[in-house]
Amino acid sequence: MSSPDSSARLASLRMRAHQPQPGELAGRVVAITGASGGIGRAVALAAASHGAQVLLVGRTVRKLEAVYDEILAAGGAAQIAPLNLETAGAPEYRQLADAIADAYGRLDGLLHNAALLGTLTPIEQYDVPSFCKVLHVNLTAAFVLTQTLLPLLRASPDASLVFTSSSVGRRGRAYWGAYAVSKFGIEGLAQTLAEETAHLGTLRVNVINPGAARTPMRRAAFPAEELSASAAPEELANAYLWLLGPAGHGVHGLSLDAQAPPD
Repeated sequence: MSSPDSSARLASLRMRAHQPQPGELAGRVVAITGASGGIGRAVALAAASHGAQVLLVGRTVRKLEAVYDEILAAGGAAQIAPLNLETAGAPEYRQLADAIADAYGRLDGLLHNAALLGTLTPIEQYDVPSFCKVLHVNLTAAFVLTQTLLPLLRASPDASLVFTSSSVGRRGRAYWGAYAVSKFGIEGLAQTLAEETAHLGTLRVNVINPGAARTPMRRAAFPAEELSASAAPEELANAYLWLLGPAGHGVHGLSLDAQAPPD
């Protein structure tokens, strides 16, 4: 029997090599948080172009509308689902779940992509309210949204739940503070949920580490880095489609790398 590490390496290789077929996600309802920019936007556009009905989840309606317009202009289908993960309470989460249930009766994919970087600060000096805000948006909100939408994921005959992690969520790195801690938490949340849902056979739970990507968060963390040193979000979209669509069927409980780890 292969080890979890070897299974993850093999699945990561398959994921990185994936070339989605036309209409590969046809009929699937996929929700993406942080869909207004960066990787979230790229995955939303790619999923819609391959037939998915995409639910654009984010806090800034104007930016979500821009992505919505892009999808419709390309012949895809999408809906806007405003949700501020920093301030949302139970009614807002319930409203989103009810809207999805009324419109579709199920959810076939959920990508947790929204996150805050916080500050790159030593733990000794980290501002406590800022630490709590990052943990809330990156981890607690992902837990609450997952818990709220689980009945809809269970209603799908083939659902995929994808959490976004980071290399600093696998091995701590100095000064990454709340962001690193939140990603360690995401890894643990995904592992726990994967164990709890393994018996279902209809829900896949996995983690993806996108690696260095050309996003505003990456620019904030590495302001002096050359743009060419990071992958464009569009270059990573196929990996996400592999996890969210039928090509990743049977892959469960793994933490995968969208890019080959550096030597």
